[in-house]
Amino acid sequence: MRSVPSLRNLIPEENNMNKTLRSLLLSAMVAALPAAAVMANETPTLRIATEGAYPPFNYFTADGKLAGFDIEIGRALCAKMQAKCTFVAQDWDGIIPALLTNKFDMIGSGMTLTQERNLRLNFSDPFIVVGQTLLIRKDLEGKIKIYKDLNDPQYRITSKIGTTGEMVAKKLISKAKYNGFDNEQEAVLDVVNGKADAFIYDAPYNVVAVNKAGAGKLVYLDEPFTYEPLAFGLKKGDYDSINWINNWLQQIRHDGTYDRLHAKWFKSSAWLKDME
Repeated sequence: MRSVPSLRNLIPEENNMNKTLRSLLLSAMVAALPAAAVMANETPTLRIATEGAYPPFNYFTADGKLAGFDIEIGRALCAKMQAKCTFVAQDWDGIIPALLTNKFDMIGSGMTLTQERNLRLNFSDPFIVVGQTLLIRKDLEGKIKIYKDLNDPQYRITSKIGTTGEMVAKKLISKAKYNGFDNEQEAVLDVVNGKADAFIYDAPYNVVAVNKAGAGKLVYLDEPFTYEPLAFGLKKGDYDSINWINNWLQQIRHDGTYDRLHAKWFKSSAWLKDME
């Protein structure tokens, strides 16, 4: 059996490599060797940023605990690395700058992999694909059938600032009047209260919002009109961690882990009781 120090040759030193994740990768490989595992006497910590406001991906339960698909995927990742998970709640508009200033090690918060964000971050392979959908005022049912029907100055649309919903609104529905909000709930209520005609957001969120916040005043147009892969975000240059995470994502898609978590959060509504 090779000695433990030789494992470091598997991860070349790079000045811009995330040191915490380097340590975690070493720990994961070392733990695979019985003799080396005995020598590992310190549990590393992986700090994962999440907004906590995007159910069913990430949200705070009624008793203040973080839950959601992102959270359980993150915990499964940490378990495989034999690392302690620390979830850092971070406002969405500051989540990328905070990563770049080392406030945490990676972003696991339902972030869409876009070309613009890819200029600032490295991304793992996508672990789920979603798309933008519409919540419209009840009295517009039948009149608004697809997003193109809203592309008119007579309509007012809304979404959350800094999200792909806002990007899509300004790019594909540019003729409509747009007013963004700092959080999803306020934007949805703008439609419920008749101040806006449509809310644009990811399909999994709108599935929940139409019933939880809709109050019978919203109609859900469930056909996605964009393609949005969600992925983990890491600092530029952290290629070893990206490689490890991508291989792990492949594994959980074949060992039942991914299907179990996906079914829990997207094929069942049992988790909704945690928010009440």
